[in-house]
Amino acid sequence: MNTKSIKDLRNRKFALITGAGGLLGEEHAVSLLEINKDIILTDINLNKIQKLKKKLEKTFKSSQIFSIKMDVTNEKSINKVWSTFNKKKIIIDVLINNAALDPKFNKKVINGKNSRLEFFSVQNWHKEFSVGLTGTILCSKIFGTQLIKKRTKGIILNIASDLSVISPNQNVYKISKIKKSLQPVKPIGYSIIKHGIVGLTKYISTYWSSDNIRCNALSPGPVLNLQSKALIKNLEKLIPMGRLANKNEYKSAIKFLCTEDSSYMTGQNVIIDGGRSIW
Repeated sequence: MNTKSIKDLRNRKFALITGAGGLLGEEHAVSLLEINKDIILTDINLNKIQKLKKKLEKTFKSSQIFSIKMDVTNEKSINKVWSTFNKKKIIIDVLINNAALDPKFNKKVINGKNSRLEFFSVQNWHKEFSVGLTGTILCSKIFGTQLIKKRTKGIILNIASDLSVISPNQNVYKISKIKKSLQPVKPIGYSIIKHGIVGLTKYISTYWSSDNIRCNALSPGPVLNLQSKALIKNLEKLIPMGRLANKNEYKSAIKFLCTEDSSYMTGQNVIIDGGRSIW
């Protein structure tokens, strides 16, 4: 925790980011810090966010940055985090639901036997849904409800995906000399979860519209991040702009959606995918 006294932080407004240890989690944090927003980094991997906190504090020396372990699939864990900051009289008025499980594609991690619908795993389904969708619902429920009790304006931003509006094109994952029945694919859960995120966004935006809670979604396209040359090439063919996104290209959207710049916007899904979902 930072060295400022509880009195100094009383009634300070913070943004809380789930899954902050991930690639875009860091970018979301930087976006908010650049507009002088104090932040709370949460993740099930405490080591990751503690390292991130130290890294960010070197650049944003005047900002308040907390890191705390939180399991979005566990209501007790979420309530514990809320209670920790509530005791310090800290107000969490922005929630970025970023936590998700996104299967990566390489020969060791993903193949036809653990990704194709024919080999559908209920265990994996429950695990992915508990983080990506149930976790988003639980965090929205707990932090949103507390904002309403405090009669404080709030913003919930759900991180979806271009796969919230389109189906995965499985051709991009094809590997030569492997028969069709064993070809790797994007598992069924991810796209369904992201479609669900958009539905949840619409639900919350209308459900809490009279309580000064705005809720929107951001749907990023593929982000360049050590993918194989073959996968990058295949994805580029599906994107009108002919390239994947750089990880920092969503920062302006985060700033817009998490501030009063978007004060008349709720229930929307902002798609930034280089045009991929247009084709």
